[in-house]
Amino acid sequence: MAPKDPKQVADAASSGGGGGFFASIASSLSNFGSAMSKSVNGLVGYEGLEVVNPDGGTEDAEEEARKGRWKQEERDSYWKMMQKYVGSDITSMVTLPVIIFEPMTMLQKMAELMEYSYLLDMADKTEDPYMRLVYASSFFISVYYAYQRTWKPFNPILGETYEMVNHGGITFISEQVSHHPPMSAGHAETEHFTYDVTSKLKTKFLGNSVDVYPVGRTRVTLKRDGVVLDLVPPPTKVSNLIFGRTWIDSPGEMILTNLTTGDKVVLYFQPCGWFGAGRYEVDGYVYNSADEPKILMTGKWNEAMNYQVCDSEGEPLPGTELKEIWRVADTPKKDKFQYTHFAHKINSFDTAPKKLLASDSRLRPDRMALEKGDLSTSGYEKSR
Repeated sequence: MAPKDPKQVADAASSGGGGGFFASIASSLSNFGSAMSKSVNGLVGYEGLEVVNPDGGTEDAEEEARKGRWKQEERDSYWKMMQKYVGSDITSMVTLPVIIFEPMTMLQKMAELMEYSYLLDMADKTEDPYMRLVYASSFFISVYYAYQRTWKPFNPILGETYEMVNHGGITFISEQVSHHPPMSAGHAETEHFTYDVTSKLKTKFLGNSVDVYPVGRTRVTLKRDGVVLDLVPPPTKVSNLIFGRTWIDSPGEMILTNLTTGDKVVLYFQPCGWFGAGRYEVDGYVYNSADEPKILMTGKWNEAMNYQVCDSEGEPLPGTELKEIWRVADTPKKDKFQYTHFAHKINSFDTAPKKLLASDSRLRPDRMALEKGDLSTSGYEKSR
């Protein structure tokens, strides 16, 4: 059986009293990628510049353009500098000021996925092949809460490393293995799983936004049965880089495939539409190797994910109920960088091994200075 069309599923679910699990997909498909943008033609020198207000319509683009963390003179200067890069891959071409950075490197950002590693432990423990994918896909969705932070992590130096222990029985290590193009490799292991990732990105700079395409590889091996899972994540779009309040969206499909059995889960990350409609929402199915839906999944990547057993048409089975599988942990209030408690642990030496390598990201002087709020020293050390 071929995967069901989301529009048909939404119509059937909403009209058949199935709770409307996919009703929001239908409304957003016609507006894919249509978080309302507008050229700021009223600002002299910025004709054609796209500014997007994720919570509004098209009439407030000029007002939105004046918002954000940049001072006007800095904003104007960087716009003039960046214009020549429009249409280019800017992964490692542009030097940026520390004012837009967070005190963390990309190697540490890779480790942030491990916050909810217990979900992979559960995937290894369960004997249900479809629940295995529910747990594992929820694990990969969980990191998007951290990805919504709009601060830029530091680019690692070639040979830089990051190690983490003392969290959920995990041993994690990552290393910057290529400088041009930037590429990182990471490995995590517990008694239940091994996690291997090669992080490589391609970007396309569009003026006031950038499209980010993950072209690396992510594999998880569940130790009990030797099952291998392969992830294909959706692309990401960062809007309002210079003008307006920066925000992030990841519209598209996430596909997690069990390479051992052929089962898979296909989840659709809905694009942000008019006045924030559909933002954060994720819907999809776990399929068996014959492409028959077995479990429906729905939720928001910044809040929680839920699942329910379904029939061959994708409808919830009578007598079953929607159950929560994952929820974002409590976060610190008014944290400057919107860090979670776990993100703070990543920078802490409490999660470092006893014999810490001198190349560890925690020891970078620019990162340490920024963490203390010393932008001047951080900027100097970053340039050095």
